[in-house]
Amino acid sequence: MKQKLIQVLPEVSKPARYTDGELHAYHKDWRQTTVKMALAFPDTYEIGMGNLGFQILYHIINQRQDSLAERVYMPWVDMQEKMKEAGLPLTALESGQPLADFDIVGFTLQYELSFSNIVKMLDLAGIPRLSAQRDSRHPLVIAGGPCAFNPEPLADFLDCAVLGDGEEVIHELLDAVTSCKEQQLSRGDTLLKLAWIPGVYVPQFYEIKYTNQGKIKTIRTTEAAVPSTIVKRVVADLDQAPFPDRIVVPYIQTVHDRAIVEVMRGCTRGCRFCQAGMIYRPVRERSVETVKRQARQLLDSTGYEQVSLTSLSTGDYSKVEQLVTELAAECRRRGVSVSLPSLRVDSFSVKQAVEIEKFKKTGLTFAPEAGTQRLRDVINKNVREEDLYEAVDAAFASGWFQIKLYFMIGLPTETWADLDGIAALAGNVLEIGRRRIPKGGRKPIVNVSVASFVPKPGTPFQWEAFNDQEVLLAKYNYLRKQLRHGGINFSAHDVRASYLEAVFARGDRRLGRVLARAVDLGCQFDGWKEHFRYDLWMEAFRDEYIDSEFYAYRKRQADEVFPWEHLSSGVSRKFLWLERERAYQGVTTGDCRFAKCTGCCVCQDLGVANMLKGGDGDQ
Repeated sequence: MKQKLIQVLPEVSKPARYTDGELHAYHKDWRQTTVKMALAFPDTYEIGMGNLGFQILYHIINQRQDSLAERVYMPWVDMQEKMKEAGLPLTALESGQPLADFDIVGFTLQYELSFSNIVKMLDLAGIPRLSAQRDSRHPLVIAGGPCAFNPEPLADFLDCAVLGDGEEVIHELLDAVTSCKEQQLSRGDTLLKLAWIPGVYVPQFYEIKYTNQGKIKTIRTTEAAVPSTIVKRVVADLDQAPFPDRIVVPYIQTVHDRAIVEVMRGCTRGCRFCQAGMIYRPVRERSVETVKRQARQLLDSTGYEQVSLTSLSTGDYSKVEQLVTELAAECRRRGVSVSLPSLRVDSFSVKQAVEIEKFKKTGLTFAPEAGTQRLRDVINKNVREEDLYEAVDAAFASGWFQIKLYFMIGLPTETWADLDGIAALAGNVLEIGRRRIPKGGRKPIVNVSVASFVPKPGTPFQWEAFNDQEVLLAKYNYLRKQLRHGGINFSAHDVRASYLEAVFARGDRRLGRVLARAVDLGCQFDGWKEHFRYDLWMEAFRDEYIDSEFYAYRKRQADEVFPWEHLSSGVSRKFLWLERERAYQGVTTGDCRFAKCTGCCVCQDLGVANMLKGGDGDQ
């Protein structure tokens, strides 16, 4: 199989996507391992190799004597054509074994627009699409990641989904599959055993009933032994969590092509549009010494020249100043740079950036999200305009010449005055740069990036409607005209792609039919502009007699049953609704790390102690 694959490589673009043999790739003996798991990323090699969670699971599984993990990525369209011509199924990188020969195929659900690639990969592997069509000869198809908090559009295709942190539950899954294989249990009994594992959701054991209006009426279990609500898994102590001391080093350039160390997990700033900020609570930190040790190990084993300190909000790490100072000094001695991918909108963050980027100063990114203070209060983005101006002033004064500003449009309560605020804010940032950069220096550049707001499950805005596409296009065109002058570059995300994302983000099981039809029509790589076929997606909705606007444009009722009602991130629905009400009142909510407990219920309901100072624990 692998020899046939090698023969087609000279005929495809970027053949190193498919060659294997990278530094630190695992090659374990299939005869000596009981459970074989294929870690499947539904996008190209370059994208998947930058995913830290993928690398962590690869490391954990391959540390076990009884298990192995191999990698598989979505092949590019030219490779798919050659595979079809040669009669090749989709295979794993390391061994070249077909995906159909593995015990488990585990997909990463990172982004709704990758759903079509998941179905396509099953097709390429020769694995029946539908869970109901598989038997003991086929692998278990599981999934995890942020979209696992509403996997319902994929429910017919998945055997199970895992909610929350994977470092501990992966062992329980592998142990259960090992036990089931030894006992030669049926597929149904195996799935029932998996459903008993906390945090594991088996869709086939849950029945959905709908009202005459198409809304969800009830969600009930069909097996008495399975839980009515699946609660996410949480790793309480990140210092004790397994983390790879070496990672696979690719032959070609990938996104995030550097050593990556996670300094903390979770965020409690409470932005009301942000799904990650809600589903990854509570905040947990690694110690400074642990982060430095892990960075040192990765740099020693990979030869990377940059280490990235990653999290949802690295600037909020409680000992960020100490960490940055000590790590930057150590890295400079070995000729390695440090990067902070997420900066707060304040001058202190710029001081951190100055500390780590002594020589290379290209651009800094800040995310005000909205153009006026009124709208920033609505979304609970606790950033003042003065904070931004102080930050960019410090950045320009310290040698940066390029600033990127990230905004969303279509947010609840947005007015045209809020769009004027975006233009005014960008213009003021440019003017600060012109004043600060000395004569003869590089001219300041302000890049304004705008995306459409998409309501996401598990957030205070999960009840909101997606803004009408025509209205969004009018807003984009208005902003483009407002920002049309030297020094400012404007870019906007595809409204149609955001619309499809909004449909699937809050979709239910009925969308599975549309997804399957769209793949049959040729949809794949929907996150790539050159391959996104909106016309084919609309054709798929028509063919299946499903109204996409029902999912995107409809505001949800206060008591409406969501498709993900039985899947819990630990944040209470009561808290989310209260936050929505506060949004419409223009009232902000503080960060529980630095003020009193906000009552989201994560720490209490998940039994996870607040490991950081600041939260007093009182309701």
